[in-house]
Amino acid sequence: MQKISELSVFFPAFNLEAQIADTVEKAFKVVPEIAEKYEIVVINDGSKDDTAKVLSKLKSKYRKLKIITHKINRGYGAALKSGFYGSKYSWIAFTDADGQFDVSELPKLINKQREAAADIVAGCYFKRAVPWWRKLNTWAWQLFVRLLFGLNVKDIDCGFKLVSKKVIDRIPKLESERGAFISSEFLINAKMYGFKIVEIGVHHYPRTEGKGTGADLNVIIKSFVDLFKLWKKLH
Repeated sequence: MQKISELSVFFPAFNLEAQIADTVEKAFKVVPEIAEKYEIVVINDGSKDDTAKVLSKLKSKYRKLKIITHKINRGYGAALKSGFYGSKYSWIAFTDADGQFDVSELPKLINKQREAAADIVAGCYFKRAVPWWRKLNTWAWQLFVRLLFGLNVKDIDCGFKLVSKKVIDRIPKLESERGAFISSEFLINAKMYGFKIVEIGVHHYPRTEGKGTGADLNVIIKSFVDLFKLWKKLH
């Protein structure tokens, strides 16, 4: 495939000492083959294990590895914001660092962007590797978002996306930090500002390390509260 001119790829990470090296190593095999200029960014969101030590060793090996460190755990939303605002190139891709997605599928997102002249390419799951009740929770959440904001995206919270930096520069500063609202907030704002969003299927694998927060009751409640706050703000 024709290389993309510029690409930042970032990974939010929390307590991934056993997985993060594999994730970074694979990124440095894939990304140089698809981008003329590139950087790999890891947001260490206050990890309490040896993630920081592993990243320090990787930094000595890879000149184009950038590490952003949160001194305390601030949450998934805060990690995504640090990635969005800390990435320097005109295209930004991000995915989870815990083995749930395969960064080698990134060329598919780039090709889809070119075909559709899209501003955002959002991954959507071929088959999600989570229990049925997580799928039910996701279905209910996406139904609410669709009804309130008209956002017709199949998998809003899929953690694999390709984004034009002009979207980040144009939409209002994202506010969500903890909770699962950040992806919805981002896509809702992008839609309202007229940016083109398309989707493409990606594979999803069981998490190899770390713990998700999407099924935490407090996270779910906060996400719905934030959702209705945004609806009230925009209406």
